[in-house]
Order: sequence, then structure tokens, then C-alpha cells
Amino acid sequence: MSTPKLEPKLEPKLEPKLEPKLEPKLEPKLEPKLEPKLELVSHLLCPYVQRAVITLLEKNIPHERTYIDLANKPDWFRQISPLGKVPLLKVDEEVLFESAVICEYLNEITPGSLHPADPLQRAKHRSWIEFGSNILNNIAGFYNAPDQESFEQKRHELTSKFLWIEQSLSDQGYFSGNRFSIVDGVYGTIFRYFDVFDSIKDFGIFSNTPKVKEWRQLLQLRPSIQHAVTEDYAQRLLVFLQQRQSYLSMLIE
Repeated sequence: MSTPKLEPKLEPKLEPKLEPKLEPKLEPKLEPKLEPKLELVSHLLCPYVQRAVITLLEKNIPHERTYIDLANKPDWFRQISPLGKVPLLKVDEEVLFESAVICEYLNEITPGSLHPADPLQRAKHRSWIEFGSNILNNIAGFYNAPDQESFEQKRHELTSKFLWIEQSLSDQGYFSGNRFSIVDGVYGTIFRYFDVFDSIKDFGIFSNTPKVKEWRQLLQLRPSIQHAVTEDYAQRLLVFLQQRQSYLSMLIE
């Protein structure tokens, strides 16, 4: 009896497994972000406008400046300025007002900061910025004083204010060291008044503040502060002071 011949068992032929063809993943094309168009509505003598200009220049922000006559405000200005004051910053179709708000916005939309990184130091800078606004009120009282007695009172108030600053300044450099900050720009605009006052007479306001005097001289050399006004600023301010019919006006030859 013969044994049946077994046929070899054939394994099923496997077709090669084809991997699905992956299409290259295309990243969505990002449209370039357009920078807002900035226009600073200004006045030729306003120190608050100068604060905004200094920030614009320090941050290298392209902008346009439009000067208006505050004694004859154009209708378009009245329609967009809630307080009727400058500066205004037109950001495309939006409008910002108040210099402190404008400077903070400009500082935030650009790399780097013109404030200290430490929260406490940053808050102190903002406190001294507000102090600077108070000094501007004293300056207005100084050049508007109607007689010698009130003039001397305002001169004494200014002298006292700068004694406070003398105690708070760093020993060298800018307000808090070697780094320029928004608070430096604020006082750069304040010292510009005294450049013109000094051409009338030395009123001795900085006689006992050597650090303030050094700081003032340093700020005078800062390009952003120099270019925050037009070339005829000093002449315009002198004419403005002559027209005040005040005690200071009488001292102008």
C-alpha cells in the first residue's frame, strides 16, 4: 500500500502593502501684519506733545505730525478731541488722548521698554512723571505771575520741587542710571523752559541741586529731546512769554 503524496502547502501570496501617499502639509500663508498709521496732532509749544514725540523718536516709530493753533481749533479737531487738548494720537481710524496714555501705548507696541523691568521701580518712575506734570503747573504760575511778590513765591515753589528731585536722582547718568527712560523725556521737556528763562535772567532755581544740573545738561544732548520741537521753538516761547503781560514779561529786554 502506497502512501499518498502530499502536495506542498502553498502560502497565500501577499501583495505588498502600499503606504498611503501623504501630501505635503502646507502651512497657512500668513499675511504680513501692517503697522498702524500714526499721526500725532500737536502744538508747537506744548510740553505734553513733546513727551509723545520723544517716545516716538526713542522707539524709532514712523509717524506724521500735524500742528494746530489751540487759539483757533479746527472743527475736525473738536470732533475727535474729548478734552479739546493736545496731544492726540490717531492710530488708523482710532484716536488716543492724554500724553501718558499715548506714551504707554507706544512703549507697549514696540520691542524693548522705556520703563524699568522691576514693578516697584516702574511705579516710582510713574510717580515722578506725575510730579513732572505738577512742575509744569508751577512753571505756568511762574511765567504768569502778575507782580514781583507772587513771582518770588512761584520761584520758591519751583526751587523746592527740584530739591525733591535732587534727593531722588541716581548719582550719575539718567534718572535711575545709565538707561534712558520715559521719565527722562518728561524732564527734558521741563528743562527746555529753563533754557529760555536763563536767557532772560539767572533765577537761581538750580543753585543747590548739582545732580539736577548735571542731569539737565545730559538731557540737552539727547537727540530725541533736541528734535522734539521745531528749530524756532526758543524764539516762539520767548514771544509767548512777552505776550503774557506778567512780571516775567517785564524782565524781557
